[in-house]
Amino acid sequence: MKNVFSYNADVDKTAYMNWRTNHHQPIHNMNTIADGYFESAIMLAQQCVNDNRDKKADILIFPMFFSVNHAIELYGKSICWSLNILLGYKSTYKENHDIRGIWLTAKEKIKKFGFDDTRPENEFNKMVINLELYLDELSKTIGETKDVNTAYYNIDFSRYPLNSRSKNHFYLNKFDNVAIDLENFVEIFSDIHDCLERLATYYYNLVVESWQDN
Repeated sequence: MKNVFSYNADVDKTAYMNWRTNHHQPIHNMNTIADGYFESAIMLAQQCVNDNRDKKADILIFPMFFSVNHAIELYGKSICWSLNILLGYKSTYKENHDIRGIWLTAKEKIKKFGFDDTRPENEFNKMVINLELYLDELSKTIGETKDVNTAYYNIDFSRYPLNSRSKNHFYLNKFDNVAIDLENFVEIFSDIHDCLERLATYYYNLVVESWQDN
């Protein structure tokens, strides 16, 4: 077998894992990988929208959800890390997978540090509407109780059929179909991707500028 980690004779048929990443820029690397997770999920969803006669979406929806949720986690942690640097804190980010909690922490730090001059607070609030609506919907959907703050225990719903307590995830306990509108999926997560990419890039660029000033 040819090694998986190897070149193809055609440069356009070769992926370079360290071309867009940088050994000395971990926050930039998180943004780059997050971008990849979002792009892959949206591309898969769009392929299913274009042709789903073989019903491939019924199995691709799991890696699609894993990808968008992991992208949100990465961008949220990146934003937290950048703002911790800008605020003079020594910490980086919370090492868990509670994407709703990670975003709420990032939002608090954004409010404490300040908003982009070209996007004041009212514009920021408009920009994050779909992100926050999705995180609230997700928490209510995967949660076992009415307390949305405990939903992160089931955030692995797209990775395993069972949670860490060996209980079925929500979609396995439903008699009716649990359906996903693929066109809506593309629209919503394209918007969330754009939102988080802009925020993560903006605050990381401020970090880079602060390093250059010093």
